[in-house]
Amino acid sequence: MKRYWFDFAIENISGYPPGIGLGCGVTAYNYDDAIQILKEKLFKSIPIPAIIKCIENVDVNELDQGHVIPNMKSPRERGIWFPFIYE
Repeated sequence: MKRYWFDFAIENISGYPPGIGLGCGVTAYNYDDAIQILKEKLFKSIPIPAIIKCIENVDVNELDQGHVIPNMKSPRERGIWFPFIYE
């Protein structure tokens, strides 16, 4: 499985899931699987915003140490690990 980090083109976070303004971490079999997880777990009732950056096999140690690292689940299992409230 691969770890993905997504940054979205969101100007106004109102109406979007909490925490998504910082980005989103997903572990999935491949890119298409990651998008499907986002649709099923995070963006159930709204469309996925435009993706401005996707990092495949992201090194989690390079993510925001003050906000992302202390507020994420383990990225070893398939699913969303940041924001961690969506599993």
